[in-house]
Amino acid sequence: MISEAKQKGCNLVVLPECFNSPYGTKYFGEYSEEIPNGETCIALSKAAKENEVFLVGGSIPEKDNGKLFNTCTIWNPQGSLVGKYSKIHLFDIDIPGGVTFKESDSLSPGKNISVIDVGACKIGIGICYDLRFHELATIYKDLGVDLLLYPGAFNMTTGPLHWEHLIKARAVDNQVFAAGICGARDDSADYVAWGHSVLIDPWGKVVSKAGAEETTLIADIDLNVCKAIREQIPIRKQRRTDLYETLYKGKVQEGRKNCVISIRSGL
Repeated sequence: MISEAKQKGCNLVVLPECFNSPYGTKYFGEYSEEIPNGETCIALSKAAKENEVFLVGGSIPEKDNGKLFNTCTIWNPQGSLVGKYSKIHLFDIDIPGGVTFKESDSLSPGKNISVIDVGACKIGIGICYDLRFHELATIYKDLGVDLLLYPGAFNMTTGPLHWEHLIKARAVDNQVFAAGICGARDDSADYVAWGHSVLIDPWGKVVSKAGAEETTLIADIDLNVCKAIREQIPIRKQRRTDLYETLYKGKVQEGRKNCVISIRSGL
């Protein structure tokens, strides 16, 4: 599918959350690997290099110093690891008659955010449940991000109610493009994902949207749209930072090596 996206002109390809593992706390340990020397990472590096694309590896279960993390890796067209982000908000919820899940039973939260330059486009990474926390998106906006990427696995309870609304909110609030990349639906799985990957522009318009089935979305991102809305509705200059502010206290992991030129993106 990565090769297919490249053949259609893409230079940025994004995979969903836990694409190499069933989504479930009982599976994370079994499918976990070290970064960057694990089996999946080697495959991602090879795919990025062979197809000469920037590859955002959704997320995989990472093992590091006796702990497990839900981690996204970012690879440049030379196959080098240029960024890594571990999910900072763990998915611990209990909805009676809906879904109960507790990632913290096996995973540890990350502590840093990740910003990557892809040519003229700067991207910020969140993973699934991170989408609900607008503060993270605000920090990315303050760091100059134009495209927010959220590999995810929303479920059949919250997916139809919240998934697209949250992505639209993050895009409109921050005047950026925002994409939610969810795994396709498998009704036989222990945890059934909602699917419906989607790319939203800064005005809240749907650029491209999938159904529940396995597919590849192809979309063009025009950064002039970001520039235009920021000039026409200048909320970035109108914030009352004398009254409120969102501050980031961690470290920013940045990747800036040999970036691509065009912005055509495969999600």
